[in-house]
Amino acid sequence: MKLEAYLFFPGNTEEAMTFYQGIFGGDLAVTRRGDVDPTATESEKDLVINAALDCDGFILRASDRADATNEVQTRIELTINGNEEPELRKVFDALSDGGTVKAQLEKMFWGDIFGALIDRFGIGWQVNVSAS
Repeated sequence: MKLEAYLFFPGNTEEAMTFYQGIFGGDLAVTRRGDVDPTATESEKDLVINAALDCDGFILRASDRADATNEVQTRIELTINGNEEPELRKVFDALSDGGTVKAQLEKMFWGDIFGALIDRFGIGWQVNVSAS
């Protein structure tokens, strides 16, 4: 069993997933409604029904959804944990480009280096550099 994050965007899934691919690398596969649904209307053909960014160690999925917005999401944040500080600092800086830093990436009382941000698409991220 494994858990994968699935994000919804209001028509800009490909832009968001390309942004994440630029940060994390990996292989991005995008399926549009028009690729698989012969009944899709002209306005539906370019909607992303599934995008999968397959990275080393995780898969991030997404699609366009009519009821999604770019408003900041407050019920969930994606967390990146690791011990390679220079790499995680680059990830933090890249994700925060065009977004809002909620907590600077700095040493915390529990010993780890931690930061939090909202990216330009309204998705919350936490980055944690483990002290051990």
